[in-house]
Amino acid sequence: MTSGRRYAVSDVMTRKVVALGAKASFKDIVRTLREWQVTALPVLDGDQRVVGVVSEADLLAKEETRDAGGERDPGTSAADRADPVQAGAVTADQLMSTPAITVTGDATLACAARAMACHRVKRLPVVDGAGRLTGIVSRSDLLKVFLRSDEEIAEDVRRNVVERLFVSPSEPLRIEVHDGVVTLTGRVRDSTLVPVMARLVRSVEGVVDVDCALMGPLTHPGIDPDRPGTAGTRLL
Repeated sequence: MTSGRRYAVSDVMTRKVVALGAKASFKDIVRTLREWQVTALPVLDGDQRVVGVVSEADLLAKEETRDAGGERDPGTSAADRADPVQAGAVTADQLMSTPAITVTGDATLACAARAMACHRVKRLPVVDGAGRLTGIVSRSDLLKVFLRSDEEIAEDVRRNVVERLFVSPSEPLRIEVHDGVVTLTGRVRDSTLVPVMARLVRSVEGVVDVDCALMGPLTHPGIDPDRPGTAGTRLL
């Protein structure tokens, strides 16, 4: 992962992926889910394009319609009952949910997170421009950026935010990072840039929170009558 840029899905995704062919059998799917300890698998066509996803929920439709008498629970509403067609499915192309919700490798982590939240899924197949599978990204993958060291985050903030925004601060600015929380102290000449800086620091990958304790320039009431009392003012 390269410091100083927004991380992309390709930076954190898992590249070793297990997938299903369209005609994979029900038992093969169950066996693969258990072997790889995952809850869903992408389904590919003959050109390695992702055409759907089979999840544990898709497979449980068959078990849901089974009981000792071969009848459904009369207490279950029609909306909650399994689709009888899906319950009778025996291959991946019959069982899968389609179209598959996918993401490209150059998408931002925020984009992937929004897709997961919107569609209520825990992982997304990653595809190239032609829709071919290149990896899988999960919720835990998206959290990898928070494993960046405090030193790496501090250097990122210094080089790519502070030094670019404040070419000549009133005094050297102090950047401290502890468990991903960035604390900024010091004085700057242009106090209007402080809120901008706080937002930019918060957007640095791996930053958990920002405590912006920057101050405006020292003023002297006799010399700067239009700027009384700003010395010691904390700018957030």
